[in-house]
Amino acid sequence: MGVALAIFSITFLIMEAIAAAEHRWAMHGFAWSWHRSHHLPPAGRLERNDRFPVVFAAIAIVLFLLGTNVDGLWVLVPVAGGITAYGATYFLIHDVYIHGRLGGGHLPRIAALDRLGAAHELHHRFNDAPYGMLVPVVPSRIRSRNTESSTTTIDLRSRRRTGSESAAQPADHPHDHSLRSPNRGAT
Repeated sequence: MGVALAIFSITFLIMEAIAAAEHRWAMHGFAWSWHRSHHLPPAGRLERNDRFPVVFAAIAIVLFLLGTNVDGLWVLVPVAGGITAYGATYFLIHDVYIHGRLGGGHLPRIAALDRLGAAHELHHRFNDAPYGMLVPVVPSRIRSRNTESSTTTIDLRSRRRTGSESAAQPADHPHDHSLRSPNRGAT
């Protein structure tokens, strides 16, 4: 039991780095056609970006199945559990609390989660780092850009820009280069 709990916990912690890397190089790279919907005002209850949790859940389900049905692969069960726990935590903080999906707009405000939301707002505003969610690392170049353009913000619930630049360059404007993935075509 102790080994399984350790594997579960380590997997949960490692998932932040994996999710940040996946967000940086996959979602803002070759999978931008799915993820772009998350950077635009919602067009409905579901968005193309919602395909990602389905893919990640399928991976965890396969790991659970292998771990419970193949001798010697029991270690995959706590790995799948850690992945699932991370995904549930991510969903509750990112989708429900920060973006207000599923009625999360009526939740009481929590300072620590609001700080995660502020870091995530930078990601939406600049379409750049931070890519992590639970431990967002905001590079100094983003902090500098934030100071320079502090009049424009992103309402994370509607994903619409507000402030002095919003009228000239709305988030869904076809010429808004900030909505083109900065990593597309990057190696």
